[in-house]
Amino acid sequence: MMMAKAYWVVSYRKVMEPEKLAEYSKLATSAIANGGGRILARGVAAFAHGAGVVERTVLTEFDGLQQAMSTFESEEYQAALKVLDNAVERDFRIVQGSE
Repeated sequence: MMMAKAYWVVSYRKVMEPEKLAEYSKLATSAIANGGGRILARGVAAFAHGAGVVERTVLTEFDGLQQAMSTFESEEYQAALKVLDNAVERDFRIVQGSE
């Protein structure tokens, strides 16, 4: 049986310090790759509806929930989060894919 993939779904509501976001992005991209993740989409939303905000959105795929969680909890990714600090307001979720 195939294990369901898992996704990091990140929507940025506000970016207060773009330079910190840029540094976080470099570190996070490395942590994600080292954790086996693949960034599928990254950029400003082309369309938003309802309570959506046309801001940066990132979608990252992992082979399974454990891999997604382990990458989030890794020292490398946690170091990236420390750099990000309070530079942004964002919504971060880990969602399992449909099998």
